[in-house]
Amino acid sequence: MTYKFTPSAEKAMEFANEITLKLGHDYIGTEHVLYGLSKENTGVASKVLEGQGINYENILVQIEELIGVGKLKSKKVLGFTPRTKTTLENAYQEAKKMNSECIGTEHLLIRNAQGRR
Repeated sequence: MTYKFTPSAEKAMEFANEITLKLGHDYIGTEHVLYGLSKENTGVASKVLEGQGINYENILVQIEELIGVGKLKSKKVLGFTPRTKTTLENAYQEAKKMNSECIGTEHLLIRNAQGRR
């Protein structure tokens, strides 16, 4: 499914894609999305994360420690993990419930956090 994002959410997803490639991973996981939400510094999600003392540098350290750095040097990501696909769909549903035509960073953060339970 194709989703419509706010400019800040679109930027966050671009950051998620960039860090995925930099780390040599061939998928975008929720960890990459969280990194993107934190690095994009204008959206609601980055402000919430910042208020909790979470920043993209800390998230990157955790990704490298928990998942590692791959040797893949591709210029293309293969796709989203099943959990990320679910997060995107749930964020879309959350946006609809809030009468928003676009998925915002706040919708991605809410659904990312709830998907981890």
